[in-house]
Amino acid sequence: MPIQLITRTPGDLVLPESLPPLVRRIYSQRPLAALTELELTLSQLIPPARLKGIDAAVGLLEAALKEGERLLIVADFDADGATSCALALTVLRAFGCAHVDYIVPNRFEYGYGLTPEIVELAKGKNPDLIITVDNGISSIEGIESARAAGIKTLVTDHHLPGRELPAADAIVNPNQPGCEFPSKSIAGVGVIFYVMLALRSRLRDNGWFTSKGIPEPNLAEQLDLVALGTVADVVALDHNNRILVSEGIKRIRAGRARPGILSLLTLAKRNFSTLAASDLGFAVGPRLNAAGRLDDMSTGIECLLTQSEHEAHEYALELDGMNKDRRDIEAGMREQAFALVDQLAFDADDLPAGLSLFDERWHQGVVGIVASRIKERCHRPVIAFALADADDPESELKGSARSIPGFHIRDALDAVAAANPGLVTKFGGHAMAAGLSLSRANFDAFAQAFAAEATRVLSPELLQATIVSDGELSAEELTLGCAADLAAAGPWGQAFPEPTFHGRFKLQQQRRLGENHLKMVLSPLGDDGFLVDAIAFGVSEADWPASSATEIELAYRLNINEFRGARTLQLMVEHLLGSH
Repeated sequence: MPIQLITRTPGDLVLPESLPPLVRRIYSQRPLAALTELELTLSQLIPPARLKGIDAAVGLLEAALKEGERLLIVADFDADGATSCALALTVLRAFGCAHVDYIVPNRFEYGYGLTPEIVELAKGKNPDLIITVDNGISSIEGIESARAAGIKTLVTDHHLPGRELPAADAIVNPNQPGCEFPSKSIAGVGVIFYVMLALRSRLRDNGWFTSKGIPEPNLAEQLDLVALGTVADVVALDHNNRILVSEGIKRIRAGRARPGILSLLTLAKRNFSTLAASDLGFAVGPRLNAAGRLDDMSTGIECLLTQSEHEAHEYALELDGMNKDRRDIEAGMREQAFALVDQLAFDADDLPAGLSLFDERWHQGVVGIVASRIKERCHRPVIAFALADADDPESELKGSARSIPGFHIRDALDAVAAANPGLVTKFGGHAMAAGLSLSRANFDAFAQAFAAEATRVLSPELLQATIVSDGELSAEELTLGCAADLAAAGPWGQAFPEPTFHGRFKLQQQRRLGENHLKMVLSPLGDDGFLVDAIAFGVSEADWPASSATEIELAYRLNINEFRGARTLQLMVEHLLGSH
């Protein structure tokens, strides 16, 4: 598919001359509304009081502590859910809660959220209060089951609510109606962090820590978890989220993270002292998520909870092994999915605006990753489905959806469900990602309805794949110093993207590295004496420059490569735009 190159234009904000010139240029092309958004200190955080429902939540938790009630955390099975669970458990125990435990639903047995079946499972632990983290806003039936059993419920979530809210005793979710909390993109781990901040303030004011002889916990110690969950969940890095991620990364760089995170970084061969947000997203997050995708997220939660370096290493090794298995499964599924897409393209003049793909062989824990890969290749919203029960070919289908800018996937599913009653069993999610269930008999009808909704919403311009560049760099800007300035100017991530540049270079050398990586030596045009390394990961050999090529056009990021104590500049190639 042809890719359109777009160069960002600067905004109107006047930035300080004290900033490095390249950083000033990049910041001018990011969504900054005020200079205060450059200040990434904890004092700049939005106060917890702006979250609707937080007083009720704190009241529930304070009463539970005073009465010695049994608390049970019900977590989601991804990295955001795991970090949320570990944070809630760690802090509540530090606050003096003697009876707090967790369950994390096995996605293959119980599905997503606080379902009635999970409430039945929870009853075995005799909880007085269930606290959901990173889920619960759509758990209407589950909350009713808990209420019928005499169990109180506190929902902490960040997913978009449906038309009806659950009848929980308290709900904290910035996306619920009437909530004025400005950071609508805060992750689930950020929500529970805020609840713990507010609870600590209430307990301090009421003399709890003094009366119990408990040292008042420093909640900044939990920011490594907040940073990891926020980045791994790919939420928009608005000002508030950038503060949380920045402060968490500072702790990790200083070696003050919990042993589990440090062990996962070590296995991924990442340097703590130069850690970037992308390391959390591409190295730690997938290893943590592998547990929930293939088995049970409790392995990931225990890795984050343990204070033993030995135990953390053992858990990290287990997670690393699961991630390797996940990659193997994904590779096969991806090739099958590409074949399906090629067949669609062969049978039609063009691909549908929205793709629904299903194969009986697919693993439901990996369909989200496959949907993401197909979306990147085809630049359209994609839903990949797998059997809920791999041993039953007539079982319900579980789908994972990934979208493109301009197409709100959760709203699209809502529109399809509203126009076709009974077609979708349940759904939920965000603007860019969602999950759903439907009967196998409904797959073809759903695929047609989803494609029609995508056609209705998406213009040809939105279906055009684009690369957004921050412009070209001069030879004088291709330096270690500029790369270091950009690294320090982060954290970069969703909605605050790491700088990408484009340009033409003299292609001095190219060679294969590993299975499908392309290693190059380049020079700026007109300066053959200036050599710079470049690497493109996971490039199909069909897209490589011809052996006779002497020039190449790239979209790339500046990177500092560290090898055997030496630091060199390296261009991380995002796209090969052309060569001759």
